[in-house]
Amino acid sequence: MDISSLQDWYLDSCRKHEVLPNSTVLSWFSKCKVQKFCQEKCKIVVSLNQLKDDDIPPLIDVFLAIDSSDIDAVDILYHESNSVLNKENLLSLMNAIKLKLKVIDLSNASLKKDFLGDLFRVGLPCRVLNLRSTHIQKLDMVGRFMQLHTVNLDFCTSLTTLQKDCFSCMPNMMRLSMCETRVANLWMTTAVLAKLPSLLELRFQNCLCCKDTGPCHLSSRTEEKLENKNPCSNVINICSSSEELSTITGCDALQTSSADEAVIGFVSLQESFTSEVDSTTDDLSAVDEVKLSGHLQNQLEASSIPLPNFFAQPKLQNEKQDNEEHPSHLQKQPSKNISGTLNKDIWHHPSPICFERHYREYMVASLPRLEVLDNLPIRKMERETSNTIFSEYYEYLPYKHNCKKSVVNILQKREMGTSGTYSRNSSKLKQTYCYGKSQCFFSRSLSASKFGSSTWPFLHPVSTFSHISKEENKRLRPRQFEYHPSNSSLMTFGTLDGEIVVINHETGKIVGYSSSIGMMNSVMGLCWLKTYPSKLVAGSDNGCLKLFDVNHMPTELGDICCGSDEVNFEDFEQLTSVHVNSTDDRFLASGYSKGVALYDISSGRRLQVFTNMHQEPINVAKFAHHSPFMFATSSFDKDVKMWDLRERPERPCYTASSSRGNVMVCFSPDDLYLLVSAIDNEVKQLLAVDGRLHMNFNITSTGSAHNYTRSYYMNGRDYIISGSCDEHVVRICCAQTGRRLRDVYIEGMESGNSVFVQSLRGDPFRHFNFSALTTSMPPTSKQEIIKVNMLASSHDYADEFSHGQDIRPSCGLGG
Repeated sequence: MDISSLQDWYLDSCRKHEVLPNSTVLSWFSKCKVQKFCQEKCKIVVSLNQLKDDDIPPLIDVFLAIDSSDIDAVDILYHESNSVLNKENLLSLMNAIKLKLKVIDLSNASLKKDFLGDLFRVGLPCRVLNLRSTHIQKLDMVGRFMQLHTVNLDFCTSLTTLQKDCFSCMPNMMRLSMCETRVANLWMTTAVLAKLPSLLELRFQNCLCCKDTGPCHLSSRTEEKLENKNPCSNVINICSSSEELSTITGCDALQTSSADEAVIGFVSLQESFTSEVDSTTDDLSAVDEVKLSGHLQNQLEASSIPLPNFFAQPKLQNEKQDNEEHPSHLQKQPSKNISGTLNKDIWHHPSPICFERHYREYMVASLPRLEVLDNLPIRKMERETSNTIFSEYYEYLPYKHNCKKSVVNILQKREMGTSGTYSRNSSKLKQTYCYGKSQCFFSRSLSASKFGSSTWPFLHPVSTFSHISKEENKRLRPRQFEYHPSNSSLMTFGTLDGEIVVINHETGKIVGYSSSIGMMNSVMGLCWLKTYPSKLVAGSDNGCLKLFDVNHMPTELGDICCGSDEVNFEDFEQLTSVHVNSTDDRFLASGYSKGVALYDISSGRRLQVFTNMHQEPINVAKFAHHSPFMFATSSFDKDVKMWDLRERPERPCYTASSSRGNVMVCFSPDDLYLLVSAIDNEVKQLLAVDGRLHMNFNITSTGSAHNYTRSYYMNGRDYIISGSCDEHVVRICCAQTGRRLRDVYIEGMESGNSVFVQSLRGDPFRHFNFSALTTSMPPTSKQEIIKVNMLASSHDYADEFSHGQDIRPSCGLGG
């Protein structure tokens, strides 16, 4: 069908639908005739901003026939506009062209959430999809995008998550750009991207001179030099999303290519954590150079992304201008890529994922088909180095498993009494009988197998309490919680209102409830007794201390406890933690003071107050699991101290120090180690016998002095879990190697708001299960205990459970 016939078809369709022809549409056909005459490709550029709903039905009729016409390509553009077109009409129009639809550009468009949801579910026949600066929170492109090869999601600043089935029908996807999104989960993101069989170019941050995802031409020659010095590196940001920076280098001037994105001159910066300043760079030329140091500092301080504090210690050196072919403002200094140092070149608009330790190496190792990452080509040497770094700092699967195994095969081998290991010198199965260790071996193998098939862990709240509350407006606000040490189904938690709740966390049923009206404020400390499993000690921030018996507690919310079976202890002002010893005869109370108090449980007396144990408040004091006399204290004076009650604690057995104030300390289940958590992700494991450092987990700090970090053991002492009150992530690391296994990001599943980890505990009975006490940002001010099962997929239970959380942590005290 020639262009004139196509135009006649449009006019007939307008008469059919009783609408006037749109002059803009008629101009498309006129332009195509000119292009045809000039022997150029005939392309129609549909600007939806110039159309009304009445114009869409005739266009759909035309586009259904356009694949058999002389038109070579159709692009559809829909930028920010006051006009709002009907959602169904838009989707029908976009899907009417099957073969010749090239580009759909929805950048900066004011699109409703349900429209994008329908678009992602249905799919599109286009080759290029531009969603730059659109409001997307969770990307779930599960529809058929069979011809799509390029997607632009830059500046989608609400985008936090790639859903499990995203990109499932994109066999030809080759290029993906996600600069300055809020995507931060390295593990889940790579799992989604690994399903794209044709993905070659990817970026979460862009080179300063590159508009697309391809390799940077200006840096291609210097990149080999960088690779030889330091093959793999992360990168840092110098600009926020609200400010575009344009520079001119000593080479050719690079001009702005569009109204909304400047082409940025290529500048290089070598940043080393060991460098020192001799002088500033204020004398750099205003035309040829940029004053980098102040700009970097201001942008990082203004950024809403929690970033590592790169500029607290290191200083830039006063460098001379490089006269080589590609001059840089600061000469490159060789630096070592150890412990995830972020360095090398200046990049633009990074997403939070870029600030993960060894981000680039992890991506390169996890996506073996990828050829270009963040505008830098991936060389063979870099890929080999990345694989080495990955194996050094990360675990692919738990317990050193390197490949996913079938649960059925593991169970079969367990029944046969074999470990299923292979001999190096034989391809045949080696029958290894491990009678003494078989249960542990197969238990860990099963955990690793289930873990490998559950990239998205199952998260759900302990209970909403809506079905058990007598008061319609009653809402419990948890502040502290503890698993029961011997009953796998029980958990207790204390609330901000002084309530004590014992709950069956498997069924959500209340087992015991105490309101303690007028007696307790916010509950800060809880500890179960082991030899008397129905009893627990609770302490509140006003100093009130009580011993409760679950067997004598009401089972309905709102019921007032008679108090006859409660034991009251002498107050300990500004209390933050309590802990019972291994024989259940004594317990310690610590708080906003420099000492701790020792109580006798049977008599209810306070036996002694140990004063001046630290120079700052002692936030947490913990007894050992197997010795009733040994206990450890952690203080904001940066010290952790071990004490022995048999020596009347006047001098500690030893003192170990952190670089920041200590939030908490706990013993490993076998008392072999101490796990110490200091402010802002400083987590270390010490030998309990003498306090020597055993493992530094090297978790990236945020630079916040109020980012209170708490860490506990999981799976016995095999793994540790760590969370902080300014972050919505729980990190899981191997306790013996320090390698990172996984990060679990917790967010409101309904609201999409970020939540923050106030406290957490590993489930003592279930491998790779833990719970986190979360709070969310105002105005909803919601607290929730979230259970996390890393051996089950959240999508398996999506229809059964949902939750949305919403407030900021109230304080940094307590464990």
